[in-house]
Amino acid sequence: MTLPPSNRITRLARSPLVLILIALAAILLLTRVGPVEKSLGVNIRVVYLHGAWVWASLALFIAAGLTGLAAILVRPPERRSAAALHAWSRALGRAGLVFWITYLPISMWAMQTNWNGLYLAEPRWRLALIYAISGLLLQIGLSLIANPFWTSLANLLFISTLLIAINSTREIMHPSSPILSSDSRLIQVYFFLLVGVTLLAAWQVARLFLRLDPPESAVQ
Repeated sequence: MTLPPSNRITRLARSPLVLILIALAAILLLTRVGPVEKSLGVNIRVVYLHGAWVWASLALFIAAGLTGLAAILVRPPERRSAAALHAWSRALGRAGLVFWITYLPISMWAMQTNWNGLYLAEPRWRLALIYAISGLLLQIGLSLIANPFWTSLANLLFISTLLIAINSTREIMHPSSPILSSDSRLIQVYFFLLVGVTLLAAWQVARLFLRLDPPESAVQ
């Protein structure tokens, strides 16, 4: 049965892919108009984007880990709520990996524009590369195993080890929170606005993964 035009427009407007494209357009616009900074000038805009991207990735990983933990704790494990939580953990973990991997070229862009070169030996960047590779291999392996419990547990362990690694990695030319320590309220407000829009894009990516791999397939 063919849907009326109004219903088709409504479904299209709710599509994760359409919302992702809208959010990305908003992110690009916000990045272009970001406030300049006295030492880095307009190049600070790449740093804004770099920071928002990695924050969104970490938020997705944390959500995947916590959702996975909730799924594991549901008893009995055969309940539909457990299957839904497992599926969300899987989708959030995959979305987090997408943002983490794409954060790497943005980080290199920030290096080039602000340091006039690529400092690939920088500890935080090497950490990001290691976890991008290990995260990709992990998600591929979990897809092959297709076991909801192990996926949720792996997402929980992944973000736990990542946070520990970030906390214990030296900072060289890579301050932890330059935006939060800034004296400019305008820069801080702008950055959190950019983070918010990036989180909306991240949420839609997770929804897209969930649509491609719905909760029913999470039931063993």
